Amino acid sequence: MRGACPPGRLRGNTRQIAMDFDFIVVGSGFGGSVSAHRLTEKGYRVGVMEMGCRWTPRNLPATNWKIWRWIWRPGLGLRGFFNIDPFRHVLIMHGCAVGGGSITYANTLLVPGDAIWESGSWAGLADWKTEMPPHYATAVRMLGVAENRIMGPADRILQRSAEEHGAGNTFYRTRVAVFQGPEGEPLGVTHPDPYFGGDGPQRTTCIGCGGCMMGCRYGAKNTLDQNYLYLAEKRGAQVFAETKVVDVRPLDGSPDGSNGYQVFTVPSTLLPGGRRRFTCRGVVFAASALGTLDLLSRLKEKGSLPRISGQLGHRVRTNAESLIGVRVPGSREDLSTGVAIGSGFYLDQYTHIEATRYPAGSDAMGLLATVLTDGEPGRKRILLWLQVLAGSLLRHPLRTLRSLHPFGWARESIILLCMQTLDGHIEMRLGRPWFWPFRRVLRSQGRRIPTFIPQANHFARKIAAAIGGTPMSMVTEILFDVPGTAHILGGCPMADSAERGVVDAQNRLFGYRNLYVCDGSVIAANLGVNPSLTICALTERAMSHIPPAAGAPWNDAP
Repeated sequence: MRGACPPGRLRGNTRQIAMDFDFIVVGSGFGGSVSAHRLTEKGYRVGVMEMGCRWTPRNLPATNWKIWRWIWRPGLGLRGFFNIDPFRHVLIMHGCAVGGGSITYANTLLVPGDAIWESGSWAGLADWKTEMPPHYATAVRMLGVAENRIMGPADRILQRSAEEHGAGNTFYRTRVAVFQGPEGEPLGVTHPDPYFGGDGPQRTTCIGCGGCMMGCRYGAKNTLDQNYLYLAEKRGAQVFAETKVVDVRPLDGSPDGSNGYQVFTVPSTLLPGGRRRFTCRGVVFAASALGTLDLLSRLKEKGSLPRISGQLGHRVRTNAESLIGVRVPGSREDLSTGVAIGSGFYLDQYTHIEATRYPAGSDAMGLLATVLTDGEPGRKRILLWLQVLAGSLLRHPLRTLRSLHPFGWARESIILLCMQTLDGHIEMRLGRPWFWPFRRVLRSQGRRIPTFIPQANHFARKIAAAIGGTPMSMVTEILFDVPGTAHILGGCPMADSAERGVVDAQNRLFGYRNLYVCDGSVIAANLGVNPSLTICALTERAMSHIPPAAGAPWNDAP
């Protein structure tokens, strides 16, 4: 829907100012959709500004070879829902759509270990171990999380390999946001809303096609537009798709935003449209860790929100990830079947590995795969890679060539997503790249992140030897010393003061009233598991502190 709500009034101030919305939420991902739902539930008028397009099971692409409908690069006319942003230190993969990353994520929702609350700048800010479990439970219920019952060939291979490694007792079926019907029922059966007493949309049971990361074309994946955002829109929230927020300024010159805010937007695609202005009482920044960090950096630099802490951009984390895998050319089994991430286990106390997949025919990510190589980063590793590649071609020429070409990659590959809880971080700042000095963009700084996890590489080789495959890694890790991650975290760390972080323990932006950050940028430690559930739970907690709209006059500050 487009257009502003009827004007309202800003309460908690001596001046009565007409507002388009009570709250504007920037982004509709895991933080944005939770915020929109809880705020509308409390009686607030909410506008959601989403840069991406709206997708449904009917218009999602069947394969990622349809680049123009998969990749989000609107300046090039690509209007998909998935993006890859290269930085000097990391290759970041993320989603952009109504519903945020839930459209393209692997729908695995895990609670991290309690140790994560004891490290980082949020340690001691709250009794996290007592406060968070109820919010995790709420998020689990809202997202329809259940234990995966569809074990594909890749999951069974991972289980056998975990047992042979001596870690079989840590193997588990993932908990996923996927609608699975009753035991014994055929797959692909449509049911009335099974989650919200009839208030939600109808759902169809999962068929195990492995297509979760390409967007579910069968109505089984519990994306945010089927729960939190669906209910928010039903209660009156207005979602402005293909809309990019470019400025946020306090109204009437109030330095802390106590009189409200004006939010300026432009179309995010090449479609016609001009700059628009909205007014609101408060703003929730939830544009993903990368999007929020970029937007807040620009707002601070241009003087729109100059009070933002100088800690902005510090302690950006990659969840200590590595993407490796095994390809079995001519595999008799279709390794793409199952849910996107169906199982996992703990290689050691710090290292967590999950079996991941794309659906058969979606082979474009195979262009990033090459033979697995260890070694020190830099020229020596490139030389070692060339040596490993030459040796593989000499020993197994046909198998190696078939492993390197992308066609058939999804059906023949087990992707191993490796994550660690070990701490490590970089910084991100606006700067001018050498190849395009005419524009300031977000750039990574600091010490290099390790580009591979040695014990995970060893494990991949053991699987490859057992099933007659070729161990694989990302070519960017070897040629450019750049690891890949789908879970960028931090940059707006939660802390006890503006000298140590950007937001307080209730996600409120230091220096301003009624400004919140509710996405992965506030996370202050490497979780070691997929972060989506934690983002939802932290946002549930933040929204629980905002009183109902019909309550007493209120003007929030950290």
